[in-house]
Amino acid sequence: MRLGKTIGTVTLVEPHATVRGGVFRLVVPLTLADLASGDGRAEPLVAWDDLGAGDGQLVAFSEGGEAAQPFRPLDKPVDAYIAALIDRLDLPS
Repeated sequence: MRLGKTIGTVTLVEPHATVRGGVFRLVVPLTLADLASGDGRAEPLVAWDDLGAGDGQLVAFSEGGEAAQPFRPLDKPVDAYIAALIDRLDLPS
């Protein structure tokens, strides 16, 4: 699981039936240095969100095979899944 920051939403004209009920969010993965500055420079990725993350929200997300695990036995076509909304993060000084 990694931490990232949401920067936008992906809009689908006609979503597949298995992805209805959630939103695809653009997420920038963050390193420890990025967390301290609040700005990530990594390539954004698309993550499935059914938790209701807003723009600029700090989130925890899973990628790859682990991202599809919460949807078994219904296979959703996702490669990244927002698993938690981060309200507060205390970094060591």
